[in-house]
Amino acid sequence: MSSETAITFLSRLMVMVDVLVFSSSLNFSEIEAEKNMSSGGLMRQCLRLVCCVAVRNCLECRQRHRERGNTSSILNNKTQEILHNATSKTAIETLPSNLSPIKDPDRLLQDVDINRLRAVVFRDVDDSKQAQFLALAVVYFISVLMVSKYRDILEPQRETVRISSQSGRSMRQEINSPTSTETAPTFECSKDHLVPSEDFHTESFLPHTDSGIGEEQVASVLNGSDVDHSVGGTSVVNDLISTLSSEVNKSQESLSESSSVEVLKPTSSVTSISQPSKGINVKEILKSLVAAPMEGMEAGVEPLSYPDPAAKAQAMLPMQFHSFDRSVVVPVKKTSPGSLAVNTLGSSSSTSPGLTTGSTPNIFAATSATPKSMINTTGATDAAASTSSSSSFVNGATSKNLPAVQTVAPMPEDTVENMSAFCEVDQNPLRQKLTPPELKPFSSLTGLKTASRGAGQCLSITTKLERALEKVAPLLREIFVDFAPFLSRTLLGSHGQELLIEGLVCMKSSTSVVELVMLLCSQEWQNSIQKNAGLAFIELINEGRLLCHAMKDHIVRVANEAEFILNRQRAEDVHKHAEFESNCAQYAADRKEEEKMCDHLICAAKHRDHVTANQLKQKIVNILTNKHGAWGTLAQSQLHDFWRLDYWEDDLRRRRRFVRNPFGSTHLDVVCKELQEYASEKDEVVKSKTVYRSPTVTTQNSETELILDGDDDAVSLLQEKEMDNLGGPVVLSSPAQLVAPVLVARGTLSITTTEIYFEVDEDDPAFKRVDSKVLPYTEGLHGKWMFSEIRAVFTRRYLLQNTALEVFMANRTSVMFNFPDQATVKKVVYSLPRVGVGTSYGLPQARRISLATPRQLFKSSNMTQRWQRREISNFEYLMFLNTISGRTYNDLNQYPVFPWVLTNYDSEELDLTLPANFRDLSKPIGALNPKRAAFFTERYESWEDDQTPPCHYNTHYSTAATTLHWLVRIEPFTMFFLSANNNKFDHPDRTFSGISRSWRNCQRDTSDVKELIPEFYYLPEMFVNSNGYHLGMREDRTMICDVDLPAWAKKPEDFVRINRMALESEFVSCQLHQWIDLIFGYKQRGPEAMRALNVFHYLTYEGSVNLDSITDPLLREATEAQIQSFGQTPSQLLIEPHPPRSSAMHLCFLPQSPLMFKDQMQQDVIMVLKFPSNSPVTHVAANTLPHLTIPAVVTVTCSRLFAVNRWHNTVGLRGAPGYSLEQAHHLPIEMDSLVANNTGSNKRQITDLVDQSIQITTHCFVVTADNRYILVCGFWDKSFRVYSSETGKLTQIVFGHWDVVTCLARSESYIGGDCYIVSGSRDATLLLWYWSGRHHIIGDNPNNSDYPAPRAVLTGHDQEVVCVSVCAELGLVISGAKEGPCLVHTITGDLLRALEGPEHYLCPRLISVSSEGHCIIYYERGRFCNFSINGKLLAQMEVNDSTRAILLSSDGHNLVTGGDNGVVEVWQACDFKQLYIYPGCDAGIRAMDLSHDQRTLITGMASGSIVAFNIDFNRWHYEHQNRY
Repeated sequence: MSSETAITFLSRLMVMVDVLVFSSSLNFSEIEAEKNMSSGGLMRQCLRLVCCVAVRNCLECRQRHRERGNTSSILNNKTQEILHNATSKTAIETLPSNLSPIKDPDRLLQDVDINRLRAVVFRDVDDSKQAQFLALAVVYFISVLMVSKYRDILEPQRETVRISSQSGRSMRQEINSPTSTETAPTFECSKDHLVPSEDFHTESFLPHTDSGIGEEQVASVLNGSDVDHSVGGTSVVNDLISTLSSEVNKSQESLSESSSVEVLKPTSSVTSISQPSKGINVKEILKSLVAAPMEGMEAGVEPLSYPDPAAKAQAMLPMQFHSFDRSVVVPVKKTSPGSLAVNTLGSSSSTSPGLTTGSTPNIFAATSATPKSMINTTGATDAAASTSSSSSFVNGATSKNLPAVQTVAPMPEDTVENMSAFCEVDQNPLRQKLTPPELKPFSSLTGLKTASRGAGQCLSITTKLERALEKVAPLLREIFVDFAPFLSRTLLGSHGQELLIEGLVCMKSSTSVVELVMLLCSQEWQNSIQKNAGLAFIELINEGRLLCHAMKDHIVRVANEAEFILNRQRAEDVHKHAEFESNCAQYAADRKEEEKMCDHLICAAKHRDHVTANQLKQKIVNILTNKHGAWGTLAQSQLHDFWRLDYWEDDLRRRRRFVRNPFGSTHLDVVCKELQEYASEKDEVVKSKTVYRSPTVTTQNSETELILDGDDDAVSLLQEKEMDNLGGPVVLSSPAQLVAPVLVARGTLSITTTEIYFEVDEDDPAFKRVDSKVLPYTEGLHGKWMFSEIRAVFTRRYLLQNTALEVFMANRTSVMFNFPDQATVKKVVYSLPRVGVGTSYGLPQARRISLATPRQLFKSSNMTQRWQRREISNFEYLMFLNTISGRTYNDLNQYPVFPWVLTNYDSEELDLTLPANFRDLSKPIGALNPKRAAFFTERYESWEDDQTPPCHYNTHYSTAATTLHWLVRIEPFTMFFLSANNNKFDHPDRTFSGISRSWRNCQRDTSDVKELIPEFYYLPEMFVNSNGYHLGMREDRTMICDVDLPAWAKKPEDFVRINRMALESEFVSCQLHQWIDLIFGYKQRGPEAMRALNVFHYLTYEGSVNLDSITDPLLREATEAQIQSFGQTPSQLLIEPHPPRSSAMHLCFLPQSPLMFKDQMQQDVIMVLKFPSNSPVTHVAANTLPHLTIPAVVTVTCSRLFAVNRWHNTVGLRGAPGYSLEQAHHLPIEMDSLVANNTGSNKRQITDLVDQSIQITTHCFVVTADNRYILVCGFWDKSFRVYSSETGKLTQIVFGHWDVVTCLARSESYIGGDCYIVSGSRDATLLLWYWSGRHHIIGDNPNNSDYPAPRAVLTGHDQEVVCVSVCAELGLVISGAKEGPCLVHTITGDLLRALEGPEHYLCPRLISVSSEGHCIIYYERGRFCNFSINGKLLAQMEVNDSTRAILLSSDGHNLVTGGDNGVVEVWQACDFKQLYIYPGCDAGIRAMDLSHDQRTLITGMASGSIVAFNIDFNRWHYEHQNRY
């Protein structure tokens, strides 16, 4: 810090000490003990601080004297310049006058300093030891200052000469003078208090006494500290030293002036400076300083003589600085008696901390002591010690005056090398014509003394002394008096006499300052004070040095630590700043991206709303313009109706529903391909095959199997938790591709916390190239899907890369996306709801299931065991294998694959019991013909292309072209086909025109190894050219229209039905596992595939190519094209043989098997249960599943009395192992006890009034699947109501119709009991409601159960609706009006079509729909019709009975009817062939239902009873009839 700041700080610190220490009576012993300080340390520290401030004030007084004498300076120009430079920068000048403590510049010490010294001594006077020590130190301090002031007043005229002669040596010697010793440490003590007094504390001022206590260390410490080398500070401090030491010098000069001393020889160690005016020969002085100690090694103590005052001043230099020190003069060489030794240091300073000198020169003798006697008292204890001290002084003090030198503490023992090093260093600044630091104090001092002399010429010496010392002398006297006992013992004369006894007499008798000074200047007093009081002061100073040293170490350490911490913080700040900037940039980028995303979402939402609005508009137009719509006319032509296959899937993933196609066309402008075009295409394929070569096929990695039966792994749970807590508008956004059958559209997939959005990039060049006619058939280009609609999530492959996802929705459609990489797939899965792969396959609904590999899904699922146990059909199992292995309707290259199972497509009749009519499923399609198999074997063995692995077939059994080949007659596949084939149909000879022809090609053509697609087993519409496309003429002049069916199939429906029967036959069941091995299993690849003639092109296999590793875009595009054209083999599901299916005979004793061939000897009628009431039983609901809380048969009579009759599941056990007669006599139905006892009929009677015009039929009631609630319609207030079957209480009233509700229907229930309820009314509309199995109310929201909203309003009828049926699996509602027609709606409200029967089939009364797609409608007067769900009339019949109840078996193959005749009849549904007639009952049948296992038929009779019949649909199965 600056000098001004340091002085201000020092003064403030001193004021604080005044207040806290001197003005208080605190005891510091506790503080000293706590801080581990020595006893009395604080007071000693205060004394050092007081001395420091006192000296500073002395310096200011001297500075003011100098300013007064500046004008009378007699120095030459050089000296004047030095003086100006020195004085112009002192700290004292810059001190503001109002802050200066100097009240009287002529005083030796100011009042405040005297008071502080007094306070130090007398504050803790009780602590006698401490007080005595402080008193001794203060005595020394005041004595030195008083004697020095006395000498200044006595001989001011010699100052200039003396100062000039001292030159460069003086400073080094002053360093070791007692005055320096006593003043310098005062500044050190201020350093202990962290007082920044370094401004005055330069190297030239370092306190090198010979006390031996830490002087070298202190010197080095201070040298190493950051001392401010200001000129002012240096001159101020040196002024003090010069002044105090010059007092001693002057008194000695006055003693020896009259003596005649031999002139020093020019060869002596010290060169004489005869005239001050000649300037300062610094170089010679330095030489003398160095030479003297070296010569002193041989010299003893010899008397010296001084020829003249100048020489004497020169020679007396050693002594003038030792007035109170123990240092001695070291003699010169013996060969040169007149020489002067310049050793100014005392005896062995490095060995003794105490006072070790032998004797001290008495230079204050006021009487006639001669130089001879004086010098005789001077000596050294030993020359070696003196030399050591001297060299220590030279290296430690003087050399450090040069800023260029760094001294290391502690100093080593000094040697000749040290001296020479000093000499070299010291002379260096003089050679550079610089003013060394030690010259500046003398210049300043000269000016000061000149001013003093000029100011005091008019006053006498006594007056001056009185004025200067009148304040300080009483303090000294006071100390002498108060501490007389101690001081008298301490201050002893040379002969041990007590000096203070006689001194006290003098002091008490006289108050003269002069006498006191004379007393102090006496030889005895001077020796005694020097010897005894000086020791106390030196100890005080050395303690300060040690504290300074420790403090310096501490400060350095703290400073280093602070610097380290600051550097670290700086580095952290830099890092944090960089991190902050990075975060800011990232945040800005994120915000920009988010804004872009929000903008994108807004635009996408607008576009999506536009698309939705168009769809709604089209829907409304369709409803209104329909023949049965408000704007329709019955005369509208049927020719303009175009249909397309809807994307709706049933539970077995069959797409069977056709909907209106506003974009339909007959494509009359489309031509067929020429044969030449195929040749060019073939060349292109050959070329493409040469584009990408792979030296080896990369083997599929062995997958780590997932343990799926335990809890979710922790990672999944954590990630799921994290994802569930995410907020914000967009949780995840990623580039993605929407994968549709013939379109892959790039765009952006965005996921919020509740929805998925996909927005196609319409600016993408690939998208612009897409045929615009394809786009209307591609759903999801501007898609939005709610999380609540998601039912399953599967990972999928796209182009053999595991980077796609397929999401299945509640509306029974699916959407497929491809992502940049697998990591994105995982993020997306964890952003979606936890639905797994759905509930169908016996797997937990967890995200890790969605991410599982196909092989893991296969192993963990229960579907194989269910298939083996014949709980599921062959079709369902094959569909399961296709689904988990990655086959999907959304990618025509990975379309589900099914086997050919029949070989006979020519005979008039097909006998499914003949093995010859079935294909060998253990061989691939290409190996069935032995001749062709030999060709493929030879091709494999003679493979010549070294760059691609050998294969048996160049084509695949499932490709996009194959799929479109089969489905070319139905939209949207017609449009897809045309888009993929340059808007041309196939050449007529290549078009799919006949089933037997296609089978022959698959056996003979070496380039045709096609397997079938699932539609062959459920979709008869694919064989009909319903839109009238012109497909051309074959070479045999036959026009191609519908597909030629085998002779044994009269219509497409027959072919599909028989083909499906063949698929489910025992022959296929026994072999199907072998075909699974070929397509999905261990024969798919590797040595087994080679042996089985089942090796395809390597680019059809998973893991054969990594598209990401192909950097060349053209090469990648070519590779993708090859994969697209070659087809893709499904994922391999198992690497060991697939287990076979259990035979039907093995399973016949297990209950609940669908293909159970039971003993026919059972009686037709199991039991009859008569209720107390005779009211006809108009409704029967058999919800008998064992997991229900109350498996029961609920009956409702015409008088609205219901009964919950408990079901005992015993019938299925008959014939099973362990079956007993006791169980046989146990009846399956137990009458409701409340009804039987007639005690709780109030809990079973629905008393609310029904509209009188309503005829109570089975349609008026619906029982929920859990038997707990009954829904009743027909009330006068146009509502239908919900009642609890346990209590009979009303739980909900549902309004919505404008007239009386006439009929109700319930769909099948799903997990949780949710289902659809449809209500039909006299207002000619139907409302579709949602029943919540969780809340047991109509509607989703339990808080709004009073006003639930219907899911859809179904219009189109113009009369009262009398019957309705709803099938959730097909998504259809079929309803009949009082006088017709029957209309088919979707559950979203679209009117699809009317089911129009033959003439006279006008008034529908009963409707039953099976999930297999049969819709049976009963019209008045015993007329039945069977329609397909797409409106085709399949069969019709008339019976001689007024039928009141109809029922379809669960597989849809059998129809059960009952009516007023009381006869139950069983029919074959497809053609109404009668299968069985049960014995007649004595009353008409009003209602009927089947138990869950399809083995018990319960009928409600008009007589008020129920009858249970044994029924086994398997007995009418063709295999059962033929074999058993």
